[in-house]
Amino acid sequence: MDRQSVRAWVMYDWANSAFATTMMAAVLPIFYSDVAASTLPNQQTATSYWGMTQSIAMLIVAVLTPVLGAVADYTGYKVRFLRLFSYLGILASFCFVFVGSGDYVLASFLFILGTIGFSGGNAFYDSLLNDLVEPERRDAVSSKGYAFGYIGGGVLLVVNLLLIRMPGWFGLPSSLAGTYVSFASVALWWFLFSLPLFRRVKDKRNGTRHTALQYAAIGFSRIWSTFKRITKYPELLKYLIAYWFFNDGISTIITMATIYGTEIGLGSSHLIAALVITQFVGIPFTLLFGKIADRLGSKQSLYISLAVYVLIVVFGFFMTETWQFYALAFVVGMVQGGSQAIARSIYSRLVPADRPAEFFGFLSVSSKFSAIVGPFVFSVVGLATGSSRLGILALVVFFIVGIALLAKVDLRKGAAEAEASHA
Repeated sequence: MDRQSVRAWVMYDWANSAFATTMMAAVLPIFYSDVAASTLPNQQTATSYWGMTQSIAMLIVAVLTPVLGAVADYTGYKVRFLRLFSYLGILASFCFVFVGSGDYVLASFLFILGTIGFSGGNAFYDSLLNDLVEPERRDAVSSKGYAFGYIGGGVLLVVNLLLIRMPGWFGLPSSLAGTYVSFASVALWWFLFSLPLFRRVKDKRNGTRHTALQYAAIGFSRIWSTFKRITKYPELLKYLIAYWFFNDGISTIITMATIYGTEIGLGSSHLIAALVITQFVGIPFTLLFGKIADRLGSKQSLYISLAVYVLIVVFGFFMTETWQFYALAFVVGMVQGGSQAIARSIYSRLVPADRPAEFFGFLSVSSKFSAIVGPFVFSVVGLATGSSRLGILALVVFFIVGIALLAKVDLRKGAAEAEASHA
């Protein structure tokens, strides 16, 4: 294992988590509700439009990712595609400085582009874990990546909170100006801290060269092959179905929590501050989950985190006070990074060693298709009832079904199936 390459891989989580915290979770949802969508009839409509924007972004990513993942496997250009998607996300983040009052269509469009860059890049980033780290170390390295992501995203989120709360400290005329600077800071942060990965980790080219149309044909052909091939790994297939459910619940909470808090009347500064707590609580607990997985097993540690998420959703339905949001933010920080890191590591052990990009691309596209459902359900229920509380409560189903399906997965058998296929 090349330790410098692994450190560079971990640092990319530090880099792109700026988008996850400031744009997806904290600052942008509030800006969307209060500024970009200020001309809409009410905040509940803005919340539902934000949910629809999430679903559209996931749909586009779902369509693009398998093609690019298959091409990356065939050509070996994982880092090249990661760089391309990163730059798209960076550019979209910076362009938010041009979004004004009532520009909710432009804001939605830019967020869709940014999400394509962020999520599309992660398919190639995740697949590099198999190239850089041996199987027995992947739990720890995956957890370390998420932990560094919490630190990086959290540090910048603190700076952005100060920019918005104390704009005069930075020579800015208003909180709105601080918000625009925050958007630009995401682009700069993401760009600078992704450079170590792009410089240190090199693509393992296989020597083949084709035209763009030939690569596209290869990509679509491998999509169909992957759909057929996945049925040959029964435990992997069962795990995928479970993952679709519980990951949809997790991703919906991440993307909708802040705008939901805005709708029920919580102050924007408190919402951002609570998410700062989530970030920094997540640092030690993400690493702790790596230790729990070593001691109890990956599956048991994932059970723990998903059970906590059920309690989070139920409590969120009854939430009315600011202190309750702070409490939920703390508990989410305890399980968010750990659950995602362990879920990623489990999947890495169930895929054939010679097709990681293809299978991680399949994971990405399938989870993106499933992730359309959560925000869509949230938005439809909100529009139908006039309140998003029942939309939050509906997420319980995603976690309960995910836990029930996870119980049917035999990880040892699944790893043996992957190893036998590779052999």
